Amino acid sequence: MRSLELNMGYMLFLSLVAAVGGLLFGYDTAVISGTIGQVTEQFKLNDWQQGWYVGCALVGSIVGVSMAGILSDKWGRKLVMILSALLFSASGIWCTIASDFVHLVWARILGGVAIGIVSIVSPLYISEVAATQYRGRLVSLYQVAVTIGFLSAYIVNYYLLLYSQSNPLLETPILQYIMVSEVWRGMLGMESVPALLFLLVIFFIPESPRWLIVSHKKEKAKGILFRIYRSVQTVEEHIGMTESVLKTESKNSDWSVLSQPGILKAVIIGVCIAILGQFMGVNAVLYYGPSIFENAGLSGGDSLYYQVLVGLVNTLTSIFALLIIDKIGRKKLIYYGVSGMILSLIMIGLYFILSERFQLSSVVMLVFFLAYVFFCAGSISAVIFVLLSEMYPTRVRGLAMSIAGLSLWVGTYLVGQLTPWLLTYLTPGGTFFLFAVMCIPYILIVWKLMPETAGKSLEEIELYWKNGSKRKEVIKRKR
Repeated sequence: MRSLELNMGYMLFLSLVAAVGGLLFGYDTAVISGTIGQVTEQFKLNDWQQGWYVGCALVGSIVGVSMAGILSDKWGRKLVMILSALLFSASGIWCTIASDFVHLVWARILGGVAIGIVSIVSPLYISEVAATQYRGRLVSLYQVAVTIGFLSAYIVNYYLLLYSQSNPLLETPILQYIMVSEVWRGMLGMESVPALLFLLVIFFIPESPRWLIVSHKKEKAKGILFRIYRSVQTVEEHIGMTESVLKTESKNSDWSVLSQPGILKAVIIGVCIAILGQFMGVNAVLYYGPSIFENAGLSGGDSLYYQVLVGLVNTLTSIFALLIIDKIGRKKLIYYGVSGMILSLIMIGLYFILSERFQLSSVVMLVFFLAYVFFCAGSISAVIFVLLSEMYPTRVRGLAMSIAGLSLWVGTYLVGQLTPWLLTYLTPGGTFFLFAVMCIPYILIVWKLMPETAGKSLEEIELYWKNGSKRKEVIKRKR
C-alpha cells in the first residue's frame, strides 16, 4: 500500500485521542510515589498497610482488565473508553475529599479499575485503526503517553510539595487543606483534569472499524476505513481479509477460539511476557523511587527531583523507541534493552552494597537508575502493549488481551505489595539482584517462542499462530 493513499492526519488524530488514556494510566500509576511518605505518616501505616496503599489500585486494575476485553468485544472500544474516563474523573475527585484511609483506598481502587480498562482498550483501538506499516509507531504513542503521565505526576508532586513547604496562606480553607496542609490530596486530585479532557475528546472519534465488521456493521466500517485509506480498493481488501479470517471462527465460541492450539500458545506466551515484565524492577522504580532515593540519604525534595529526572528519561526514550520500533523490529529492541537492564540492575545492587563502605555519591546511583530506565523504556515498556494488541484474532482480541493484561496486573500488584518487604528484609541491593535474575526467562521466551511481527498485518499474524507447521512461511510473507 502506498503511503500517499493514507490519510495520516486522521489516523494520527484517532491514535492520539486513544493515547490520552495512556496519559491517565501513567499519572494514576506514578502519582502514588510522591504521596507514600505523607500518607504513611498521616495514617500511621506499617509496611504491609503501605504496600496495600500502593497495591489497592492494582487490585482495581485486575478487576478492570478482567472486564475490559469482554465489554469492549460486546459494546465496542469507544464506549468502554468513555467508561474509563468517567471512572478516572470520579477517582481523582474522591481521593481529594477522602475522609479517612478506608475511603482513600476505595477511591484508589476505582482509579485502578479505570487503569485496567484503558490499558486494554486504548492500545487495542489504536492497533485496529492503524495501517500495518505504522502500527508499531502508533500503538507506541500509547506508551509514550503513559510515560508523559509518569513525568506529569512527578512534576506535579515536586512543585506541589515545594509550594506547600513555602507555607502559603490561601483564602479558601478547602484549598489550604488540599494544596498545603495535606498536599497529597492535591497530587492525587489533579488526575481529574486530564480525565475530563479524555472524556470530552473521545466523542470526536468513531468506533473501531474492525469491531464494526465483527458486529456486522460493514457499511459503517467502510466509511471509517475510507477516511483512513482513501481508496475503495484498499478498503474492500481490508474488509475481505478480515471477513475471510472471521469465517474460520464463525461456528466457534470465543473460548473455543482461544483454546485452538496455535491461539492458545499465543495467549500463554502473552501471559508469560506480561507477568515476567513486572518482576524486572520497573514498577519498584516507578512506585518506590523516592523512597529508594531517601534510603540512599536524600531529602524528600531531592528524591522527588531525582524522580522527575527518571520520568524525563523515560519519556524521551519512549519517543526514541517509537521512531525505530517499525524499522528494527520488536525482538531486537527487547534483546538490546533487556541486556542493558540486567547490567544496570546489577550495578544498582552493587551500589547499595558498597555505598556505605566507600561513601559513594548518590549521583552514582542516579546514573545507574537513569541507565536502567533508558534500557527499560526503550525495550519492554515500548513493546509490551504493541505485542499484546497485535497477537490475537480479531474476533476475540479484547478477551485475549484481557487474559494477558490480567496477568500483567497481577504481577504489578505482587511487586507493589512485596517491594516494601523486599527492601526491608532482602535489602535494596538484594532486591535489585533479584530483578536482574528475572530478566533472563523474559529474553529467552522472546528469543525462542515469539515471531517478529513488524510489517505484518493483524490478519497475517493471526494466520501465523493458526497455521501450525506452516507458521514460518506465513510470517515471512512479503507484503
